[in-house]
Parts: sequence; C-alpha cells; structure tokens
Amino acid sequence: MSPPISLPSSMILFVAWLYFIPSVFGGVQEVWWDITYVENANPDGLFERRVVGINGTWPPPPIDVHTTDSLVVHAHNSLDQPTTLHHHGMFFNTTSWMDGAAGVSECGIPPNGDFDYVVPINSSGQWGTYWVHAHASGQYVDGLRAPLVLHPPTEAHSYDEEFTVILGDWYHDQHADLLNKFLSIANPGGAEPVPDSALVYFAQNASYLGPIPGSSPSPVTSAVGFNENATLPFQPGKTYRLRILNTSAFAAFFFWIDGHEMRIIEVDGTDVEESPAGTIGISVAQRYSVLVTARNDTLSNWAIHANMDVDMFDTVPESLNPNVTSSITYNSTATLTDSGPVDEYQVVDDISLVPVQQIAAPRVTKTVELEVIFDTFDDGTNHGTFNATIYNSPEVPAILSALTLGDNATVAQAYGPQSFVVDHMDVVDLVIKNADAGKHPFHLHGHKPMLVGQAQDYTSDDPTLNPPIVEGQTNPIRRDVFQIPSMGSVTLRVVADNPGVWFFHCHIEWHLEAGLAFQLIEAPLTAQQHNQVPQKLKDNCEALGRPISGNAVGKASTTDLQGLTVGPFPQKLGWHPKGIGAMFGCVLTATLGMASVVWYALGGHITEEEMEEEVKAKISAKEKRGRFFGLLQRQNM
Repeated sequence: MSPPISLPSSMILFVAWLYFIPSVFGGVQEVWWDITYVENANPDGLFERRVVGINGTWPPPPIDVHTTDSLVVHAHNSLDQPTTLHHHGMFFNTTSWMDGAAGVSECGIPPNGDFDYVVPINSSGQWGTYWVHAHASGQYVDGLRAPLVLHPPTEAHSYDEEFTVILGDWYHDQHADLLNKFLSIANPGGAEPVPDSALVYFAQNASYLGPIPGSSPSPVTSAVGFNENATLPFQPGKTYRLRILNTSAFAAFFFWIDGHEMRIIEVDGTDVEESPAGTIGISVAQRYSVLVTARNDTLSNWAIHANMDVDMFDTVPESLNPNVTSSITYNSTATLTDSGPVDEYQVVDDISLVPVQQIAAPRVTKTVELEVIFDTFDDGTNHGTFNATIYNSPEVPAILSALTLGDNATVAQAYGPQSFVVDHMDVVDLVIKNADAGKHPFHLHGHKPMLVGQAQDYTSDDPTLNPPIVEGQTNPIRRDVFQIPSMGSVTLRVVADNPGVWFFHCHIEWHLEAGLAFQLIEAPLTAQQHNQVPQKLKDNCEALGRPISGNAVGKASTTDLQGLTVGPFPQKLGWHPKGIGAMFGCVLTATLGMASVVWYALGGHITEEEMEEEVKAKISAKEKRGRFFGLLQRQNM
C-alpha cells in the first residue's frame, strides 16, 4: 500500500474550498501558468527578442470561461523579478486582494514563488470580452498579456460563430531599457517610446489561429498567424462575432474590414443595441464586439485593417509601418482585395451607445475632481499627475493597510498621496479633466463606471462644448476604460458597492509609470468584515522584504510616513528667499553703480589734480605691499 500523502494545511483548506464551490456556485476551471522568459520571439518578422510568456511559449494562451464557473489561475513565477496577473475588468467583489495590481492589492509573486488567483466569475454577474495581463514592472509591454472571454448561457445577440481579434503595439527593446530612457533628464519633454511595429492575430475556442498555409513565420512564434500571415476563415451567409481587444502599451488603433459592414454589440463587457460602424477607434485596453455578416460570393478575399493612431506619437520613424493588414479568406485560391486607406477615421461616441440592460444613474453624493497635468519636475524628468501630484507605490499594499489599520483605515493620509477614501454605497463622480496635449485612456479596477457627462473643452463656457451634467439619466453607457481627448473631460459615476482598494490609472503603460494614478479606498471598515486574505499573499510580501500591516510604510500611525517614496515635485518657479536676496543684492549694486555714473557725469566729484594724486598714492601703496598680496616682494636692483 502506498504511504498517505501529506498536504500542507493551507493546501487542504484550498482544496476543500474548491470542493464546496461547485455545489454552491457551479464549476471550477483551473489553469496552471508558469510565467517564464521566452527567447527569440519574432511576431512581426522583423526582430528576435526575449519576451515574457507562459509555460515556455508565447503568446500566453487565451482563456474561455462559462459564467457558471469560477476561474482559478495557479501562477508560478520563473522570472528574476516579482510579477502579478491582473484579470482586467473583473469585479472581484469584496476580494480585491485577487486583483493583481502590484502595490495596491499585493506585493507581487517573488521569483520562484506561487500564488493562486481566484476569479469568481460565477458570482460577479459579468460576461463579455476581457483580458489578463501583468500589472508589475511593465511586464505586459514585454508580452505577458492574453484575451479572456466569458460566455453566458444565452447571448443578447445572435450569431453563427465568433473570433477574438487581438491588436497590440510591439517593441523590439526590453521594457526596462525603454523606461530608463523615458523617465530621464535627457527626455524632459516626456516623449513616449514609439512602438517598432503593430500586431494583429486571432483566437477561437481558447486557441490561437495558425498562420496562412505556405507562409514562413519565425520558429518560436510559428504556431500563431500574425499580420499578413493571419486570416479569418469566413463562409458565405454566416454572421460572425468579432471580439476586438487592444492589448497595447501605448498605441490606439483604427480598425475596419474592406467589403464588409460592422455593427457594434458590446463595449468592455456591456451589451449594447446594434450600432453600425465604418471604422472603430479602440484605445489601449478597450474592447468592442462587432457583428459581421459574410458576403454571399467567394470571388475574392478581403483585407482587415488595423492602423495605429500616429497622432499620439511625437515622431513617426521612417522604419515604422503603423498600418498592418490581415485578411478574411473565403477561397484560398482567390486574390486579396485591399481598398487601401479610408478618407476619414470614424470614432465611436460612447455616449450614443444604448446598453441592452437598463440601469439608471443614481444621484451623486460625492465628487472628486482630477486634472491631468504633465510637466517637467524638479528632478529634470517629465511626469504625469492628477492635480500636480505624482502617485508612488506604497511599501504596504493599500488593501493590507485598509484591513489592518482598524478605525484609522478611514484616514486617507495613512495610505500616502493620491489616495481617496469613500464610504460604502457612496455615489461618486470622478471628473477627469485632460489638460495634456495627448489622449488618455483611463481605467478603474473593480468597477464599471457610468458615463454621465463629457466635454470637448472643459474650460469653455459654451454648453455645446462643455454641457452640464443632467441628473436622472436612465441608461448611461458603462465600461471600464474611457479615452479622453486633449482639453476634454469625462464624468464617471461610480457606486461604491465593492469594499476594498481599487486602482485608477491611465492605461498607457508609460503614463502609469510616470505617476498618473490614484488609489480608491472603498468602505475600508466594511472591507475589514470580509477579510480573508490568503496567507500566501502575506508570505509573498515578507519574502520580498515588505511589511504586511499598518500605514503605507508599515507603521501604526496615520501621520508618520517617514520612509515613503514621494515626489518628484513640480518645479518651484517664481520668487523664493534666496532668489529674493540675490536679486536685492544685484539691484542694490546696480543702483549704486548708476548713482556713481550720474555723480561723475554731473561733476560732483574731486578735481583732476586730486584724482591724479589719489592714483599715485594707490600705486605707491601697491608697490609697498608687493605682488600677490605681499607674498612676492619687489627686489631693488
């Protein structure tokens, strides 16, 4: 007989927990992800580089889950730095320590460490198109990103088949090297790293589609079709759902298909009434589903276009092709029809979309106004801020502070700068005003805000450019990423019904790392009643040398934050004590000098004879002192 297997107590509890889930909620879908480096990946066919993949392969596998199941991702970190996994758009009701945001909901998985991410899809009331990506050290820029599709028992719209369309920008240099150049005194204007290329590839039924037969892709990524080597197989008369996902670090895209019409049916997991679209502008982290009805003929194949929004780039290098194409294939022997560029990109107006599920906007009880400002700070580097303050990650993840500070958890100061505390069931308006010259896609974790207002120019008195907020809206659009143009604004209404700590940030990775973020500490006293943080999360913090309780630096205080990383700060322009003193001295000297000139010019001085005698006396005195203040005496010959 085999000896009994001994399991750690934590594992026994976890297995028992999994055992009881199916009887209460449904099934459990488990995946095992070893987060690894993968050498010589070359998806764009231009350059081989190291990427971050899963189980020794890249890209990371797509995930499909039924909404009657929960998802458990068993993550092991084989990298040489901490990592996390963030399931973008998931609510994680009352379990924000599963959200995967480094510094906010966890410290990170240490090298050779593990963590089990439990994603309670079956109790979240969510379905639609999402994605999973790293939320630590910019690792999703290096490739740690994949689609996540949630399938409800019944869809709001009918179709015959579906595909996921993954868009992304691609860099040939490692993220760490690019970040060092970006946040540098050699880049005071804050020009973001421009991608080296764009990618488009496809997935279906939790697998990627392979390359077109006869193509010769790079070996490491040869199982997946990218760009011109990628195609969607269409059959005449069928209606297809295309789930379009932008996984970029920086670039927005314009997407369209030659010879076919698109009808939008979903944005960021929200079903909407069919809305026709010629082209779709999709910013970083956004998702759209469209219905496309296939043509009745097979005489031609058709180009699929994905053009990067180059208006976001400071420069467009000659080596960059910002416009990539793939195709729809009806007949493998037919020619490809490519109609070329469009005359004008159409942009989807979020506020015009009509959600299928009717949800009225409750009345606001609290307002937080945030102005987006980029500037060169006192260390010579360029940073992004809300209200001229930079976000820096605390030493203690904010969720652990919220759960261990007791009654003091309601004091925003304890969490460090850029932390806002709201009460349970507050209705909060986040008013985001973009004073920057660029566009910004903003994402709130743990929620899907309502868009109750937007302005083309928030500084304008013209109500057509800056309309007032109208209370009593019956069905505003809800999504988790909103793009704001330069000088524009949005008002996002958030119901504080999910106790925990949630990150709000620009989803352009360079801007997040430049400080454009804040923490929403939501109903911390209520969150303490749901405190079931896995011991493994705390163990990972301690393995990384991080405290697991107290304020932002691990102290039982709301005011003592000594040791917290803060700044840099805005340059102090204007008059300061030293400057005032120096200027006073300069002005005084100049005044006396001018007075002397006037005095001499007016003749109010000694006579020429007296001046000559004075000069002779000075020469004589100098000869007596000797040269160099008497150190060298003049010798008489």
